[in-house]
Order: sequence, then structure tokens, then C-alpha cells
Amino acid sequence: MDEEIKYTQTYEIIKVSGNKGRVGISKEASDKLGDICLIDLPEIGRIFKKDEEVATIESIKAASDVYNPVDGKVTAINEKLKTKPELISNDPLGNGWIYEIEILDKAQLDLLMNYSAFLKFINQAG
Repeated sequence: MDEEIKYTQTYEIIKVSGNKGRVGISKEASDKLGDICLIDLPEIGRIFKKDEEVATIESIKAASDVYNPVDGKVTAINEKLKTKPELISNDPLGNGWIYEIEILDKAQLDLLMNYSAFLKFINQAG
């Protein structure tokens, strides 16, 4: 797995490149949600704190909130999700990203997990 991808305990992912991060949900989260039918995207330019609710994903099974992995300012949203929210399910690490942020506190990235630590965490969580 790509080491610049970090995982949260609430199943979000952030793919880091410099001081930017592309945020989405992990494959494991999309598998739990099932078929995604709607997403409420954040507003560009808005600043969110770490662990603050940024978006809501609705699937056939449930609605789930997306939390910001680190402090950051939304710089872009994935416009394709407005008409094709299923991209989140089909390709969560690629075309299914939800939004991009400018990372305001890079030290917070050290609190996130790499993929092997994330797998260990979800296996322990049950």
C-alpha cells in the first residue's frame, strides 16, 4: 500500500502530497456502506478542524458522516460525485475521493495510521 495514504479510526483516508491532502473513505468503509446513492459535499474555502464532520454519505443501508482527518481548508470537491456517487464505492482510493484540503497542521498526520496499522485496528475492533 502507498505509504502517503493515512487512515483514521473512523475509516477516512487522506492521500498526502506536500501540504495538500485528498480525503475519502477506506475501501473497508465503502464495503460496509454498500451501494452509495448520495453525498453531501463540503463548501470550498471552508476550514474544518480535525475530527469535525465535513460530509455525509447516504447508501441503501445507512447514512454515514465523513470526518476531517486533520485541520484543513477545503480547496476542491469531487464534482463527479454529484451525479456518480457510486464512484466512492467502486474506487475509494482513486476516482472516489471526496474533497481536497490544504493541510494546516502537518504534525496531525503523525496521529493517523498506515494501512497495516489500520488493518490491525479494524481486526481488533471486530
